[in-house]
Amino acid sequence: MAESTVTKKLGPNPTRKEILANWTPEDPVFWKKFGEKIAKQNLYTSTWALVLSFVVWTLWATIAAKLNMVGFHFTDEQLFTLAALPGLVGATGRLFYTYLPGLIGGRNSAFITTALLLLPLFGLGRALQDPTTSYDTFVLLVSFIGIAGANFSASMANIGFFFPKAHKGLALGINAGVGNLGVSLIYLTAPLLLGWNLSSFFGPGVETPNGMMYVQNVCYFWTVPTALTLVLIWMFMDNLPLPKQSPKSMLSIFGNKHTWLMCWIYTCGFGSFIGFSAALGLLVSKEFPEVSFSMAAFLGPFIGAGIRPVGGWLADRLDSGSKVTLVSLFIMLAASIVVLFGIQTHAFALFFGSFLLLFLTTGFINGASFRMIPYIFDNPFHASLVTGFTAAIAAYGAFLIPKIFGWSYANFQNVAPAFYILIAFTVLTIIITWFFYARKGSGIKC
Repeated sequence: MAESTVTKKLGPNPTRKEILANWTPEDPVFWKKFGEKIAKQNLYTSTWALVLSFVVWTLWATIAAKLNMVGFHFTDEQLFTLAALPGLVGATGRLFYTYLPGLIGGRNSAFITTALLLLPLFGLGRALQDPTTSYDTFVLLVSFIGIAGANFSASMANIGFFFPKAHKGLALGINAGVGNLGVSLIYLTAPLLLGWNLSSFFGPGVETPNGMMYVQNVCYFWTVPTALTLVLIWMFMDNLPLPKQSPKSMLSIFGNKHTWLMCWIYTCGFGSFIGFSAALGLLVSKEFPEVSFSMAAFLGPFIGAGIRPVGGWLADRLDSGSKVTLVSLFIMLAASIVVLFGIQTHAFALFFGSFLLLFLTTGFINGASFRMIPYIFDNPFHASLVTGFTAAIAAYGAFLIPKIFGWSYANFQNVAPAFYILIAFTVLTIIITWFFYARKGSGIKC
């Protein structure tokens, strides 16, 4: 392969700083000789930091159903509201975190946003040990947990710049998909931590009908890997020089209809993934109280997150994220209807099996729809901003779905109206995806 202008300029032994200053991933010679190794180091470190962010963001969902067992006295609506608050804060924070890599650098933003996770972990750990802690105090602390959800937009906006367009689908799929596995990881580890006697480190437990329970462990334990991750970020991530854009240029994405259409599509995928992850434990405790669900709660998020890189890869292979998204939406629609039928007939196996299928489809939609964005927006900087912004809007699913469930129970004493709303939303998403992107003659090949 002939040497390119950039590689000639860099010479045989450039420093890492010089490589970053001349970052041109679309140049195949530069990519193979210098860029790929650095990009992958940033990707792998960023991905692990994102895993921790999702652990912290959804941590409260594993504790909420246990509160009244350890001495607190909250209503169903209060519990669903607390489960929804991290989603509200995380989604809103993403609107601002999208711009962090461009303002302070990718490594700097990753370090600062990860360090902030330590504060709510310590604060909530202390509050959980005192059953006189007020509901308003928990509202503040659980809202603070929500900042972890904002990290996704900064991470995705940063990583997208490291890879050439041909590899963006897989790279973004790995960063987001493996990062999403944090949801599954906290559901898998929380039952173990709840029953693990670490009182010499984290404080005493509480006697419950199910034995001793140490709810504070779920918070305190994750401070250790979070602190260690700060070292990895500083060692292996970089501040990639990003093109400076005027405020007018940055705001121009909001005047493009495709920004809002992709927000809608991605909300149906990721909003469903994170919203159901936050609410599933409480939903099962309401509809199937006889089922011991704690050790199975990780399966749905695990499947949805694990398949996401495959969704990005498949979209790259088929050269069409829109087709993968459209097919997945049809399967999601069918799965949602069967989930509701399983609830109405009180058939847990049918309910849970179709819920796992629903999670599977969210992974395909998430990976494939993010692959669509660089093909819709030719400007790489705008594509990065749209990626972060759509992630922000979709994250409101973590707030809206638990709130819709809580509203449905409070007003109708059952969850069916909530599912009618979600099914209608899926139908509209199918129409949007087909009309604007998947049909012949849509004018956009993505």
